[in-house]
Amino acid sequence: MSTVLSSLFFFIVAIGVLITVHEFGHFWVARRLGVKVLRFSIGFGKPLWTWRRQGDDTEYVLAALPLGGYVQMLDEREGPVPPEEHHLAFNRKPLGHRFAIVAAGPLANFLLAFLAYWLMFVIGISGVKPLVGEVEPGSLAERGGFRNGDLILTIDNREVATWNSAFLALMEESLDGEAIEVEVLDETGIRRVRQLDFSALPSGVDRSNIISNLGLQPYSPPIPPVIGNLEPGGAAEQAGFQPGDRILSVDDQPIDDWRAWVKVVRESPARNLKVVVQRGTEEVTLILMPAVVKTQEGEIGRIGAAVSYPEDLVTEMEAVERYGPLAAGAKAAVRTWDMSLLTVRMLWRMVVGDVSVENLGGPIRIAQYAGYSASVGFISFIGFLALISISLGVLNLLPIPILDGGHLLFYIIEFFKGSPVSDQAQALGQRVGIAILIAVMVIAFYNDLAHLFG
Repeated sequence: MSTVLSSLFFFIVAIGVLITVHEFGHFWVARRLGVKVLRFSIGFGKPLWTWRRQGDDTEYVLAALPLGGYVQMLDEREGPVPPEEHHLAFNRKPLGHRFAIVAAGPLANFLLAFLAYWLMFVIGISGVKPLVGEVEPGSLAERGGFRNGDLILTIDNREVATWNSAFLALMEESLDGEAIEVEVLDETGIRRVRQLDFSALPSGVDRSNIISNLGLQPYSPPIPPVIGNLEPGGAAEQAGFQPGDRILSVDDQPIDDWRAWVKVVRESPARNLKVVVQRGTEEVTLILMPAVVKTQEGEIGRIGAAVSYPEDLVTEMEAVERYGPLAAGAKAAVRTWDMSLLTVRMLWRMVVGDVSVENLGGPIRIAQYAGYSASVGFISFIGFLALISISLGVLNLLPIPILDGGHLLFYIIEFFKGSPVSDQAQALGQRVGIAILIAVMVIAFYNDLAHLFG
């Protein structure tokens, strides 16, 4: 399956799951509180499939546009309701019932994220040990005492097992703009405390690349220059390379590390290279011409060959975060809360200008991440679902009319006011809400296209 088709497929799968869970939250609570549900639709537009259960008044619909969904409830504001069904109408229900029904959609998304994280922690989340490599001279990390070979243990008393968990902790801590302590195990095996003063970070710094902006680089062990999988029809295969070939030299210059080999290839588009490889007990000379690939930095060479990682190298650098069912539940609850809070804080920082709106992505970027996470593996895709589900829950709780949060805002006003918000005020609020959503969508699509086409 091509990259584009794979991204599209897993995007539809992810969006379908998230929308179904969100709308089911509204549906389930509405039915439990005695509201008649007329339609449960996944998608908008022309129905592709409809179904009714025997003895059930609800019509279940799968529609053509899978970018949303809705639960249509009996409501006197949307059409006449027979007197004998007044008690089943949404608008006739007490304020608390209406509040619960509207809030149930976002809460279902948070519950999905919790279950996804629980499953991940039970199965085990694989990652790379948070071992520090090069520390940039004069950087915030160097000023805080970080050294090559430091193994990060805790960040502000929060245990981290992988670079992924370290990244999340550092990004969240950076939003406070305060100094924190990082406990490490140095090269000699002694526990030491390093410092990171986030108040020294420039305003508007790219927090999606926070590790690099701190002056840290993950440790990269030397990798033998051994060819792994070959891309069919690629330059390497056409030149006669075989899996297991070890690169000895290029144009009579010795090569002893995979990164050095990659550097030579990238710097040699459409240029013949004389490559000597070790194949079994023989030395074989091959002539290789890297294909030309255009990037933002200019033309680079590409040969369609992956590295063959030594098994002991993978084992040495790998870390697995795994817990029992009960401990996983506690970890999942903390992770869901942390990611929800981080999403809220990032949105607020965008509003006040501390975080660039370039971090805001739309459906194209989500589709790319969906395809990439699925290609990495099941656990990665589940983590992607959890993150997007949290984002959907948070966004729907924003006090913007037309979103769930806007309706909840009207209900809170109604609680203190003693009567519903007027139809005129709600209509005005919805027009403002639509304008805000259109503006956000335009920015997100622009960012997507800028990211896609450079």
